[in-house]
Amino acid sequence: MQQQNKRRTLGALAALLAGAALFTGAAQAAGYPERPINLIVSYGPGGGTDLVARMMAPFLQKYLGGDARIVVLNRPGAGGAIGFAELARAQPDGYTIGFINTPNLLTIPIERKTSFTWQSFDLLGNLIDDPGAFSVLNDNPLKSLADLSAYAKKNPGKVTVGTTGTGSDDHLAMLRFERASGTKLSHIPYKGAGEVRGALAGGEITIGAINVGEALQYQKGGTPLRFLGQMGKTRSAALPDVPTFKEQGFDIELASLRGLAAPKGLPEDVRAKLVSAVKSTVDDPAFQAKAKDMFAPLRYLPPADYAKELAAGEAEFQQLWKEAPWLDK
Repeated sequence: MQQQNKRRTLGALAALLAGAALFTGAAQAAGYPERPINLIVSYGPGGGTDLVARMMAPFLQKYLGGDARIVVLNRPGAGGAIGFAELARAQPDGYTIGFINTPNLLTIPIERKTSFTWQSFDLLGNLIDDPGAFSVLNDNPLKSLADLSAYAKKNPGKVTVGTTGTGSDDHLAMLRFERASGTKLSHIPYKGAGEVRGALAGGEITIGAINVGEALQYQKGGTPLRFLGQMGKTRSAALPDVPTFKEQGFDIELASLRGLAAPKGLPEDVRAKLVSAVKSTVDDPAFQAKAKDMFAPLRYLPPADYAKELAAGEAEFQQLWKEAPWLDK
């Protein structure tokens, strides 16, 4: 009898504690956000992700309501791995979110041991889908990918290509171009597209492997660059006169998805609030106008569709790694 009473007491206590936890969690979600939210960008200042993050912050603040304030934190290095790892290990309380960028998010865990994969995150929605491109300065005599191929064949290793890191879409594009053209290029990795732009403008590199939206922003800002080709499936609406790589005889299609995520394990109410704020931001006409002005090609994916896209991309890059590892040799 005494044993039964003890079990009943323990059961009642457990139920009371569970109810208290649920009440506390609901109260926290109802008051969220009550302090600033850190938004991690895994690349340096001035890159496409950084510029979009800072432009987007006021919209997220508006739709989160309350005392929302977004603080953008740049955590560049290792092709994005430093920022991705910091985001993955943060407390899953809704006060740390961040951009996750493909293919780096998918390729880095394939090429080396990491503390994260794309499944380390609660996905909040994808915002951007930006095709890759090769750019040169206006005074460069190279006018096309055929010119680049011919010059690189005559001058092995002399053409330097700036990218946002090993395993990035820029780097993979360079390696694919090497194989398709039978050339040897020299890879120069940087911590972000802003650094690549600076190196190109300063004459430190021959080719800037910079995504279309980013390159157009730099061009608008006064960097005298010219496109040799872009890597979309079709010509970009923003670049109707620039042929794709495929049109120029090189079967290369690569782009960068840029979406928002949080550490795995968010309280459901907090996650729902963040997902809703991201969707409302993308739907806001003022945000769309600013994104267009920044040449940021929007492509919203809700969390479930975003997960499917990341899973498919991961499988594709795993197969590619088996066939042709992309690490520099």
